[in-house]
Amino acid sequence: MEIERKFLVTRLPENLSDYAYHNIEQAYLCTDPVVRIRRQDEEYYLTYKGRGMMVREEYNLPLTKAAYLHLKEKADGNIVSKKRVLIPLEGNLKAELDLFYSPLPDLVIAEVEFPDEESANSFQPPSWFGQDVTFDSHYHNSYLSTVTVKEP
Repeated sequence: MEIERKFLVTRLPENLSDYAYHNIEQAYLCTDPVVRIRRQDEEYYLTYKGRGMMVREEYNLPLTKAAYLHLKEKADGNIVSKKRVLIPLEGNLKAELDLFYSPLPDLVIAEVEFPDEESANSFQPPSWFGQDVTFDSHYHNSYLSTVTVKEP
């Protein structure tokens, strides 16, 4: 089960280079239900996500690089690429700050995963978090994979 909240970020925290990060590339084989493949650094996964906004089922299965590349050719929409910076927060929580690359280079989202719904509902975001978009499906990565962005 995944319990997470999402926030737009318009002001980046200081010292981003001090934190660990992952380079992520993901593609969608289906968006309803969500079936995604992901490369995170040199690890590969197939993920199923159920319906829901703040709380939903999530299952991850390991893939080989060859299987990932094979499935990537079958993906629909945009390949979503981002740098995910891992920033510790109070209460033993962690912000996963996603800095998106083309075709979504101006988008920055912070996600925070919680052990239970009570923790998620009582969470007080840090000052650098912006608008809470947890319940707006337009900020699910599966939706972002379908967006057509016109380059200038």
